Amino acid sequence: MSKFPEAPVVEPQPFSASRPDTGRRIAGGGAAVAIDGLRHSYGDLEVIARLDLAVRPREVVGVLGPSGCGKSTLLELIAGLQEPEAGAIAVGGERAPAGRLAGCAYMPQRDLLLPWLTAIDNAALALRNQGRGRDDARRLAAPLFGRFGLEGFERSRPRELSSGMRQCVAFLRTLLAAKPVLLLDEPFGALDAITRGEMQEWVAGALDFEPRTVVLVTHDVEEALYLCDRVLVLCARPARVVAELVTPAPRAAPRMAAVTSPEFSADRERALRALLEGAR
Repeated sequence: MSKFPEAPVVEPQPFSASRPDTGRRIAGGGAAVAIDGLRHSYGDLEVIARLDLAVRPREVVGVLGPSGCGKSTLLELIAGLQEPEAGAIAVGGERAPAGRLAGCAYMPQRDLLLPWLTAIDNAALALRNQGRGRDDARRLAAPLFGRFGLEGFERSRPRELSSGMRQCVAFLRTLLAAKPVLLLDEPFGALDAITRGEMQEWVAGALDFEPRTVVLVTHDVEEALYLCDRVLVLCARPARVVAELVTPAPRAAPRMAAVTSPEFSADRERALRALLEGAR
């Protein structure tokens, strides 16, 4: 149950716990994010050759691929920040750029916290942008600080927080936007390996508590396999899907138990092989 029910929320469709069939294309209103025949270029540079994707409500889908293959461009296209050269994209059934943007919250690699605001005011910024007063926004954000281990740091400035805590605040800001679709672009890429692993475990718990439809772009194979229900592997530019992995559900907790299991190792090997083949 959401801890901020008064925030404007676009309700996702009912979630089915059953796994999607590998390679299945969902072309109707049943997909939270639906992409059909997507092609995109920058001038003469073809970035995405052809891409079809359907993400179910509250499904977490990871996107792996070589650097420069168009992963970040894909998120911008989904969010309506760019329009595709060809093909169709819908978020919650909305195809217009403004409609897609209204249904998406975007989290980039850098936390982009405002240094003059406290942690709670940074997290509540999305609520302020929706017209909430400062006290009301703080009231709605405060329970999440307690739920996700940030209690006591509400009044801290970004410079007083560790890198992992800053990313936690940035993620809470993304959740508090109350959008049904989260677009995460290498959100932990700047963190050290230990902190990154801790953040992955933290986000897994956060998504259990506050489910969202998620498209996660990452270069980290373990991150994708641990956090996601499905993982798509893209080839070198122009991007297309060369492999799709459906991960076991639920993953073992804590994270270390998951990533050291034989099943996880087999998935990691398949993903790495697909990445190597796609990069050629």
